Amino acid sequence: MPSSHTDALLSSLRETAGKPLGEATAMHPGLYRSEEILALEQREIFAKEWLCLGRSADIPASGDYLTFAIGDQPVVAIRNRDGSIKTHANVCLHRMMRLLDGCGNAKRIVCPYHAWTYDLDGRLIGAAQMGRAHDDPTSSFNPRAHVLPSIRTEIWQGWIYVTLNAAAPPVATMLAPLTEVVDRYAQEHYVPVAREDFVWHTNWKLLTENFMESYHLPVAHRATVGAWFPVETNGFPADVHPHFTYQTFTKSHDAAYGLAHATNTRLTGVWRHTSVMPTVFPSHMYVLAPDHLWYLSLRPRGTGQVDVRFGVAVAPERLAAVADKAKFVADTIAFFDQVNGEDKLVVQGIYEGAKAPLSVPGRLSWMEREIHDFIGYLARRLSPAAERG
Repeated sequence: MPSSHTDALLSSLRETAGKPLGEATAMHPGLYRSEEILALEQREIFAKEWLCLGRSADIPASGDYLTFAIGDQPVVAIRNRDGSIKTHANVCLHRMMRLLDGCGNAKRIVCPYHAWTYDLDGRLIGAAQMGRAHDDPTSSFNPRAHVLPSIRTEIWQGWIYVTLNAAAPPVATMLAPLTEVVDRYAQEHYVPVAREDFVWHTNWKLLTENFMESYHLPVAHRATVGAWFPVETNGFPADVHPHFTYQTFTKSHDAAYGLAHATNTRLTGVWRHTSVMPTVFPSHMYVLAPDHLWYLSLRPRGTGQVDVRFGVAVAPERLAAVADKAKFVADTIAFFDQVNGEDKLVVQGIYEGAKAPLSVPGRLSWMEREIHDFIGYLARRLSPAAERG
């Protein structure tokens, strides 16, 4: 059963979620620093929800793989020989050694401990010295009986989603209303140019909240993306959706990023300089612009640490028009590294503030509508679980 302190925190979460946006505040600071709350999040959110592993275009060829973790469960997504993407538990069936690290290409999956070898579909195809007769004449070893556990995987709009929850609704069903908004961009064809994993010293919810709100853009990002952000163009969905939230905003016509290329025939009218900024709960968020997208996928490492997967992809017609692609990619990465640096400064600073004894949650701006949606999501996921014990 949760402690009385956790009960009080969850009560405050429900109270905050229940207020209309015009009266709402941010969350109680204790929700960012409580170990009990983190354990509840791991059990009721990250072990049950769809999480974004990355882009399907990150692993285009047979044998290309990308590793990830769902809580304490390492997983690896790999492009199979038939072109499909499958995800396996990234743990050897012999002595539980992690099989693959990072990303790369493998014709077979070979354990670095005893060289047990698996095909791309997870079937054991080689285990040295395991076929030799044991002292017990009744013992036997059948490699065909050994298959890496499969992790449920779905591709939506070019994103790889994975979950440990067999009962989770399909991603396409959950995100159907969002599909109607983002489908016009054809983001599944955007070309990846960067992907990086790093750790920031903050709570995962603070980084999620920071990405989803645009109130800070003209201030914290005034040297980068905030320079082309007209505040009055912000728009939000009329309805609150249970699995995601988003906002739209238009870029000024002098923006270096965020405008459709002249050869882009998909987008018309205001959509040629409009970006959509979705957050798919709990922790996948991205900016989808006519010429590029960039994203974060988060996993809590602790109350004050978060694993961040960051990536950038570019619309194919924009990349095709570039004469010096190497320089364009390098400049793009450098720009978004600067944007990330600006965010890192503030979200790590907010976590320090959340630990301060005199800190209190302030009122939300209309531009922080998505934070209020996120608070509602957390209340729905965490409070019933606490009541069940």
